[in-house]
Amino acid sequence: MNNIIIGTAGHIDHGKTTLIKALTGKNTDRLKEEQQRGISIELGFTFFDLPDGRRAGIIDVPGHEKFIKNMLAGVGGMDIVLLVVAADEGIMPQTMEHMNILDLIQVKNGIVVLTKTDMVEEEWLSMVIQEVKEKTRDTFLKRAPIIPVSSITGLGMDELVKAIEDITREMDRKNLDTIYRLNIDRAFSITGFGTIVTGTLISGVIEEGQKVYIYPAGIEARIRNLQVHDQDVQRAYAGQRLAVNIAGVKKGQIDRGDVLAPANALQPTMMLDCRLRLIKDTHWMLSNRDRVRLHIGTKELLCRVVLLDREELSPGESCYVQLRLEEEAVALRGDRFVIRSYSPMETIGGGIVLEPNPPKRKRHNKESMQELKLKESGSPIEILEKVISLNSSSFPGISQLAKLTGSSKEELTPMLEKLVSSGTVKEFYGGSQQVYLHGEYYARLVSKASAMLEEFHKKCPLRSGMPVEEFRKKLFGSGKGSFIDEILGLMEEGENISIRTNAVSLPGFSITLTPRQIKIKDYLTDALEQGAYSPPGREQILNNTSYSHEEMEQVMEMLVDTGVIKRIGEDEVFLGKYYRSAVETAVNHIRDQGSISLATFRDLLNTSRKYAMALLEEMDRDRITRRVGDNRVLYK
Repeated sequence: MNNIIIGTAGHIDHGKTTLIKALTGKNTDRLKEEQQRGISIELGFTFFDLPDGRRAGIIDVPGHEKFIKNMLAGVGGMDIVLLVVAADEGIMPQTMEHMNILDLIQVKNGIVVLTKTDMVEEEWLSMVIQEVKEKTRDTFLKRAPIIPVSSITGLGMDELVKAIEDITREMDRKNLDTIYRLNIDRAFSITGFGTIVTGTLISGVIEEGQKVYIYPAGIEARIRNLQVHDQDVQRAYAGQRLAVNIAGVKKGQIDRGDVLAPANALQPTMMLDCRLRLIKDTHWMLSNRDRVRLHIGTKELLCRVVLLDREELSPGESCYVQLRLEEEAVALRGDRFVIRSYSPMETIGGGIVLEPNPPKRKRHNKESMQELKLKESGSPIEILEKVISLNSSSFPGISQLAKLTGSSKEELTPMLEKLVSSGTVKEFYGGSQQVYLHGEYYARLVSKASAMLEEFHKKCPLRSGMPVEEFRKKLFGSGKGSFIDEILGLMEEGENISIRTNAVSLPGFSITLTPRQIKIKDYLTDALEQGAYSPPGREQILNNTSYSHEEMEQVMEMLVDTGVIKRIGEDEVFLGKYYRSAVETAVNHIRDQGSISLATFRDLLNTSRKYAMALLEEMDRDRITRRVGDNRVLYK
């Protein structure tokens, strides 16, 4: 079943609430002040049973200009609007402002309902009908039925119900295969139940017992109970009005304008990239950085409008803008919004969110303009590719991409598969989920890696390569995860880099020694060979030659780097083969005897206590052995 929300709109005292009462038998004015004054102040809610058995939710909005912000909190979830015009007064200022708002929000379906027809003559009614046709000619209501009714006598009510039923049958079905979002329009508490929030579920499916998050604060809560049209339900669907009893949060922590959604589904923002249009009949012009009131979802907040390609925006014109918010909000690509002037308050325009979490834009930037144009008119897969291109440096997974594109994982999966199979995007496994890099970003990584290694080899020609951890940090920054190993593996497979145990180099790189450096190498290895398990110390080797310390240290570092020499502590150095032999001796003895003592190890190597201790401590650091009392056993 396709769930429907019917809303009202129109000037104060044109009979919106009375019309709803005539349709449903229920009074949507719930506040005592509303009933005493005879005007709607807050949003009113009820439901309406269509003749075919379907139940539609109803949102009744206030018509007074002072309560326009309350009206704006209710229009976001409307599928059909009943624009109410009193036959005895015709089109009035709030009628026009409400029409402009509905047009900006892009409510697609509507019916013009002429109320109080029992109070006018036929000739007058014909004039009002003609006026309505003229005023709605350039709006979404241009083909809408115009139905005269009387909420007192019941005239025209059957025709109105039939018109509603006909429109609802032709409407597109709601998208249930996406994240759930509920824009909160009321929050209150009831003794014995706790915190209750109400709103229209604009997408997805929500269930009793489910964990939810309240944005933008990111507060975690749980659904204790769900009600749709005053009835408990286990599950609710997009297009339904809900009352949600939530556990784990107090009423004071929730405001109108907050959003219920899954964990990590939304990202709070202080900026929005948008296409903004000013309405034709406003007398306002917008200058760069003008302060306005933004209405998005059920939230009202202040922001500055940064015009990205001009200095002023005139009535009827549209352009790309960046809204700089004065408090955090959440949105998804495709969300509609309305702006009102700061003072005096008047609806002046609105538009669509193109990027809910943008970088700070520079004005008159061609690249930004091209990017926003793609996000406005590109296909879903083109937009996804662009999002991946812009966010590859953060190594996005499908959850982050869903948040950035406003699409569900189910919607993204086939598009990602197509982009990966075409080679446009590269997929890497990062533990629990894949990460996606644009092919152009990967190519830049390869180029950067090659340049880094080329510079390193030039600066350190006697090193076998850059230490692996240093290389990873310089190439990926703070990025962590097993996907980095996969990226490096692909680079090695493509012969862009060569990875050894402790170093990364350019493919084919080898150390080339000068004749003088060969002599130094021979001197060092001969000195250590003669010492075997009791070698001279590093300082002694460096001081017993005519070669400079700098030359000696460069060659020694190269020999340590390539494993020819094993450095132990600050002064002890062994030939690598003697350290490996010492390890083999210790391991074989432990396997045979269960453990090895310092004295036994010293005697097996025919060395001194000093060198035996240094070798054992290095084996402990290398996690080959571990100390238990005075003996060593195998680490594992």
